[in-house]
Amino acid sequence: MSFFEAIDPKFNRFVLGNAPVKEIATGFDWVEGPVWFGDLNCLLFSDIPNNRIYRWIPEVGTSVFRAPSNFANGNTRDRQGRLVTCEHGGRRVTRTEIDGSITVIADSYQGKRLNSPNDVIVASDGAIWFSDPHYGIMMDYEGQKSEQELPCNVYRVDPNGEIKAVLTDFNCPNGLAFSPDEKRLYVADTGRMGEPDPRHIRVFDVETAWSLTGGDIFHVIDPGCADGFRLDQEGNIWSSAADGVHCIAPDGHLMGKILIPQTVSNVCFGGRHKHVLFITASKSVYSIALNRRGC
Repeated sequence: MSFFEAIDPKFNRFVLGNAPVKEIATGFDWVEGPVWFGDLNCLLFSDIPNNRIYRWIPEVGTSVFRAPSNFANGNTRDRQGRLVTCEHGGRRVTRTEIDGSITVIADSYQGKRLNSPNDVIVASDGAIWFSDPHYGIMMDYEGQKSEQELPCNVYRVDPNGEIKAVLTDFNCPNGLAFSPDEKRLYVADTGRMGEPDPRHIRVFDVETAWSLTGGDIFHVIDPGCADGFRLDQEGNIWSSAADGVHCIAPDGHLMGKILIPQTVSNVCFGGRHKHVLFITASKSVYSIALNRRGC
C-alpha cells in the first residue's frame, strides 16, 4: 500500500518509503488543534464537539488533558512554552499558565464579543495572531449558537495587550502560519456556512508588526479545503485536505500528498527532531515520520 502521491519528483525526497502512516488515537467526533510539547514528550489535541482536550504520550496512549475545554479548537505554544488555545465556547483566546491557571488573551474587540476563535500562532516577538470565523456560534455542535457581533477577521494581539483586526476581507479565515523568516503570513479561507467554500490559501507580506500587504491567492486546495497547515524549515506548506495532507512548494505548486483515509483538519510537527508530522483527521489522529523538519 502506498501512503504517498508524488506530483513533483522532489516530493519523493521529503517522504520515506519505509515510514508508514500510523493511526495513534481514534474514537473521537472531530479532532483539531494538534500541538507538540517536546519537553513533556506529548501531543495535545482538541475534540471540539466532545468539549475536551486530549493528551497523547508515545508508548503510553491517550488521556483527557482538560474537560470541559470550552469547546477548544486551535492550540499552540508561546515563546515561554505555555499553551495558547482558541475556545469556541468562551469566544476567546486563552493562555494556560505554568501553574495551571488560565489567562484571557482576547475575548472582545471594540466593545463587541469575538465570534469563535479558530486557529492561533505566536510570532517571535511574542505577538499572538488568531483567526475568528463564525463556525462555533452558528450551531450548537462545536459551541453555542449565538448572535454574531463582529465580521470574520484575523487579529493580532501585541505583547502589551493591544489588539487590532489586521485582516478584514475574508469570508471565514481559518488556518494561519508564518514562513520560517516571518516575512510572509499564509491564511486559509474556508468560506461561510451554507455557501461554496473558497478552498484557498492567501499569502501576505509582513511589512511591520501591524501592517500586511498583498493577499493574493497562493494555492487552491482540491479536493476539500485548507483548514489548518504548518510549514517546514524550507518553507514548504503541509496543508489539510479532504484526501490527506498536501505538500505545497513556496512558489505555490502542489508537490505531493500524504494519503489519509479521513478528512484532515490540521497538522503539526513534533517528535525528537520535529521530523514527525501529526495529523488530526475526522475521528482519528495519525503520525508519519518525514525527511523534513518543521519550523
